[in-house]
Amino acid sequence: MTDFVPSLSDYPYTVELSSRLQDNDENGNINNVAFYSYFDTAVSRFLKAHCDTPLRSSNVVTYVVSSQCQYIAPASYPESIFVGLRVVKVGRSSVTYGLTVYAGESKRRVAHGQFVYVYVDRKTNSAVPVPASVRESLNAITEAF
Repeated sequence: MTDFVPSLSDYPYTVELSSRLQDNDENGNINNVAFYSYFDTAVSRFLKAHCDTPLRSSNVVTYVVSSQCQYIAPASYPESIFVGLRVVKVGRSSVTYGLTVYAGESKRRVAHGQFVYVYVDRKTNSAVPVPASVRESLNAITEAF
């Protein structure tokens, strides 16, 4: 265990998003489910921008098989949202992403968590190796801290 608390600049890939009024709950805070959407958007944007495997038209699909989020501080609409993304681990057929959400002009840390994706054959629904071209892109943002 470490005392290190990463800042947005510690992440090798970042995404800026706009919070939406509908992200807020009845207390005026961004609802927990919205953070999972932010995580998913960051991973999807990275894959689309840096991996040349067209997953929608390929024989391989990805499934989120595990996710978790820890909430640190409240955020609310209309604050800007910043998501830091890194790869914690690349396995044979899975990838563990580490993500942290920052909010507002001060980019205060509001949540962090992990997503685990598994690469699966679309027809057989069996796990397959992470495609080589994807693995190469993932290695470029593998956790450095």
